[in-house]
Amino acid sequence: MMLSVTAALFALIGIALAALGGWLAVLGGSPAYLVLAIAILIVAVLLFRRNGAAIGLFALTVILWLVWAVWEVGFDWWQLAPRGGLVVLMALWLCLPAVRAGLSAPSLRGGRVSGWPVGIAALVSVAVAGYAMVQDPHGMDGTLNAEPRTEAPALGNDVPPEEWHQYGRTNFGQRYSPLDQITTANVANLREVWRYQTGDVKRPDDVNETTYQVTPLKVGDKLYLCTPHNIAIALEAKTGKEIWRYDANSGMNPDRQHQTCRGVTYWNMADMPATTAPATPAAPEDCPTRVYMPTADARLIALNAETGEVCTSFANQGVLRLEAGMPFNPAGYYYSTSPPVAVAGKIIIGGAVNDNFSIQSPSGVIRAFDIRTGELLWNWDSGNPDDTTPIDIAAGETYTANSPNSWSVFSVDEQRGLVYIPLGNQVPDQLGMGRSPAVEAHSSSVVALRVDSGQQAWVFQTVHHDLWDMDVPAQPVLVDLTVNGAVVPALVAPTKQGDIYVLNRETGEPILPVTEEPAPKGAIPEDFTAPTQPTSALSFSPPPLRERDMWGITIFDQLMCRIDFNRLNYEGRYTPPSLKGTIVYPGNFGTFNWGSIAVDPQRQVMFGMPTYLAFTSRLVPRADIPPKGEGEKASEQGLNRNEGAPYGVVMGPFLGKLKVPCQAPPWGYVAGADLTTGQIAWKHRNGTVRDMTMLPLPFKLGVPGIGGPIITAGGVAFLAAAVDDFIRGYDLTTGAQLWQARLPAGGQATPMTYEQDGRQFVVIVAGGHGSVGTKPGDYVIAYALEQ
Repeated sequence: MMLSVTAALFALIGIALAALGGWLAVLGGSPAYLVLAIAILIVAVLLFRRNGAAIGLFALTVILWLVWAVWEVGFDWWQLAPRGGLVVLMALWLCLPAVRAGLSAPSLRGGRVSGWPVGIAALVSVAVAGYAMVQDPHGMDGTLNAEPRTEAPALGNDVPPEEWHQYGRTNFGQRYSPLDQITTANVANLREVWRYQTGDVKRPDDVNETTYQVTPLKVGDKLYLCTPHNIAIALEAKTGKEIWRYDANSGMNPDRQHQTCRGVTYWNMADMPATTAPATPAAPEDCPTRVYMPTADARLIALNAETGEVCTSFANQGVLRLEAGMPFNPAGYYYSTSPPVAVAGKIIIGGAVNDNFSIQSPSGVIRAFDIRTGELLWNWDSGNPDDTTPIDIAAGETYTANSPNSWSVFSVDEQRGLVYIPLGNQVPDQLGMGRSPAVEAHSSSVVALRVDSGQQAWVFQTVHHDLWDMDVPAQPVLVDLTVNGAVVPALVAPTKQGDIYVLNRETGEPILPVTEEPAPKGAIPEDFTAPTQPTSALSFSPPPLRERDMWGITIFDQLMCRIDFNRLNYEGRYTPPSLKGTIVYPGNFGTFNWGSIAVDPQRQVMFGMPTYLAFTSRLVPRADIPPKGEGEKASEQGLNRNEGAPYGVVMGPFLGKLKVPCQAPPWGYVAGADLTTGQIAWKHRNGTVRDMTMLPLPFKLGVPGIGGPIITAGGVAFLAAAVDDFIRGYDLTTGAQLWQARLPAGGQATPMTYEQDGRQFVVIVAGGHGSVGTKPGDYVIAYALEQ
């Protein structure tokens, strides 16, 4: 009975593998699975015939399959497991005496059939697997420069060492703190010292992309932050006790693509330049210190930093309407998710335009307003970049519809009078037909504008004719680098595609080499592709995917991913969108996203979290798009309608049948690089699958994440961001993890650090991220050394 069941089981497995392996072979993929299937079917036939030769044949099959698997992927346990797991279990099953009892062995004249051949084959496989488990074929060991290259680094605008005034601490966006109370020697002793809950939790009627991404500010003895539904809050820096809160009542709108607030902007009117006079007289000053909060319903609200009351002298009773001058303004299509920058008496702001909703979308204009009165001072529109004179809204003038927008954070060099804008793409992201020359020149670029006039100083494009939503997502980082003995003012721009461009921030010229590489062709007939695309000498862009890189939990879903890999269009990075379906790698989440990188301006090195998760996109002809409301999500996952365009697009992560990534892990790393040489010093897998699976398994695969890091002068980098719910501390020099703390919700935000009453704190917001599916929450948590 046991032998018959075993034979039937082998036959079923063989038939399934033959069907899938044959399909893969027909598509031009590896024939190995078909060969394995044939061997298993022969073994099944022998088992049905009670022929003991089945044992030896399967033992040989196991050994040959092991040799092939190691040849294909090396000693990578996570790649070997789905290939060999089922095969080894089958070998162990054949070792059971109850199975072998029914087999005949003519060569032994009726003696018992021994299980030692398959037993040895299984043991060899297990030994190889054990060896592979202690290997790390994807990591890179090394050390970053530990000595300061300058004793007096430029940190940006004047911010006391113990404070954190802007999103990236200063207008340079370095995410670097000169505090050194917490060091690599004592960071393991960090403990939670206070916890605050905002009360703003995810609601049943929220959009999917409801996320908590805020980095608090610390000014004096207060912390300032906002929540996803636009509640501004001030806390005591020492205790986390609430001082005041202001609810903007931004309401709910299902057409918003994002419901989040990455931060607020602080301004002290005492910092107003003496030579700056308002274009119109200001009302009596009601708020000597202010907090400005952008909202999900396209407002900018000025609040008294001491009391939380609205500053009525700003704009219209404290409220500036950002939809003014937009040619199209459907509710929910335009808002600002990132804090504006305050400089030279101006507040400069961009805005997020919903991706792929409609071609009749608001403008991506960048505007500067008088920080006291809210009067429009200049506007720079990437669709009309040469004229920055404020438009006459009262006369009905409007900005360019659907021009590339900037939804991320700006940086400012006050000494040079420049503000640096990371720009996105004109929607639809995957369709490039009909873009104007101005749009073609500015899409997916970094633009330097003059603070006083908005006039463009220079532009550097990171993707030509972007068809992949590879907008520049991160705040550019400003740092002075020592290159060949000379100090060079630099800008460091992380990108979704993994390139990190190091440019002269005065001219936009590359400091580290940038080359133009040939790019794939094959766009739809109505469109075209750029013949070349830029690549930086400092790049975390992954190598192109291969069929052997496909993954799964079992041999079957791994095989299905190999089939899908061969069915979809893929010729490496920048394979154009298609009706058949295209693999986009790096995917839409990017290698780097809004979390940017952290830079140590003394050592002139960087710490980042490169993430690797392939996506797919498929163009859908307008006639095939169902009526509105039937299943579309208009985001990184699902059907994006592109109303008014000839095609919609279906996109999302490249997942297998069990909803795990089709590409093999690692999917996330921490990494360190030298910005003066462009050399990557180390790279280690980051994060576990503990919160990705039903069981809390602490396997350190290296998981995706979205969020940002910080660096301290104590040599410690802090990062949460990964899709497991932890905040971690790392040795900046080697990348070694030195500390971690469990979070009550997803930590998809950038931490910050400050000092209060002689004690250094590290603060992280834990509230989860809708798109990556981490646990929602409303927590603000502070850590410090034990006193």
